[in-house]
Amino acid sequence: MAVEPERLPVFVYGTLRPGQVNHRHYLGGRTVAAEPARLRGAVLYEGPGYPYAVAEPDGEIRGELVFVEPGAYTAVLASLDELEGCGPGGAGEMYVRVRRQVLPEGGGAVGAWVYLAADATARRLRAVGTRVAGGSWPHG
Repeated sequence: MAVEPERLPVFVYGTLRPGQVNHRHYLGGRTVAAEPARLRGAVLYEGPGYPYAVAEPDGEIRGELVFVEPGAYTAVLASLDELEGCGPGGAGEMYVRVRRQVLPEGGGAVGAWVYLAADATARRLRAVGTRVAGGSWPHG
């Protein structure tokens, strides 16, 4: 029997942000709230049409903290894990799902699920990737 993950909000910083291509398909109609937030200790790198968050002690990413509807939570998290290439337990080749402290604009730290680049991907991006200036995607 699989253990259900802790029911935390999800910090989104790329194509899952409101108004972006994957938000409607994966989160539309399945959330109760979203608010601007920051994730410290990570930076963004360009990917092929989407960004990767990579752990870096001095970095900061801007995105949204999304609160998923309780009745849809298990299905939404499973679909996000699939989208992000995560296997059982949230680990995968593209991304890993980890619990991190996120800072909503309203103040106070909140525990949230965050998809970070998996180890091999993070090493490659640090070596040859292009960082997203300003910590926000899409930029401009």
